[in-house]
Amino acid sequence: MRRRWTTARGVLCVAAVSGVAAGTALAATPKGKVPDHIVFPVVAQVSYRDDFGEPRAQGAHQGNDIIAPRKAPAVAAESGKVKYWTTSAAAGCMLYLYGDSGTTYLYIHLNNDLTKRNDNRGKCIRGVAYAVKNGAKVVAGQQIGYVGDSGDADGGQTHLHFEVHPGGGKAVSPFPYLQAANRLLFAAKAGAPFALALTGTVASVTASRIALTVATSQAWPSNLTLTKLNRTITLTVPDTALVQTIEPAGSLAASTISLAAKGQKVVVWTQPAPASLKAQRADDGVLSAALIQLG
Repeated sequence: MRRRWTTARGVLCVAAVSGVAAGTALAATPKGKVPDHIVFPVVAQVSYRDDFGEPRAQGAHQGNDIIAPRKAPAVAAESGKVKYWTTSAAAGCMLYLYGDSGTTYLYIHLNNDLTKRNDNRGKCIRGVAYAVKNGAKVVAGQQIGYVGDSGDADGGQTHLHFEVHPGGGKAVSPFPYLQAANRLLFAAKAGAPFALALTGTVASVTASRIALTVATSQAWPSNLTLTKLNRTITLTVPDTALVQTIEPAGSLAASTISLAAKGQKVVVWTQPAPASLKAQRADDGVLSAALIQLG
């Protein structure tokens, strides 16, 4: 973000007085305290650093810039309520997420392009900048917007300027929360059907489970592909799962999970299932294998 948008604090104060930031406290998080493990706000290949407080033309930088592809999914860091903010030339298309913990999150420089290029032909509306309606109640991990370069980020690297305001007060560095955040493999509305293809190597195996060191994930129907994950994911292996071995000549032969060896290359297609935060995070045993191909 090339210039600091300066009206955030004033609007936050108005919101706090009017009660906009009110919500139900999370069971494990005291009101006004940022959750220890928020959901990482972008689902994509990203890069970021702790640029909070760096000098900018309009003052110290109040967030972290998360570099990500144009139109990458921006998701809710925690459950809460969203509010559009579309009247700042500097911030462009942005929104507030009023978290149930009492934390307010700012999502700035959302998308305003209709094509894959920087065409600036779109408006700050649902389907272009936002993925939910103004005032919507959302759950953690739900897509709420699209990464872009609107406002004074126009023409620069597409990114999400992400701010964290505990208790709706002054901004703090998002960096430690981003470092501890839960990364999602895909973005989807809760209950929407999904399936994944996970490519990597076998980490461990039992009669009913397989753990993979995953390098690449591809999600359907979004076709979102994440690479260089280096993440261990454990899936259940039901009796109905098809297990195959790729022969040296490239043909496929029927196999069993007991023949999988640690370090062996593997591709696992998951059973189609309704999306949930646990599935998006790939919690242990939540994903179920439909097809396993051993290299």
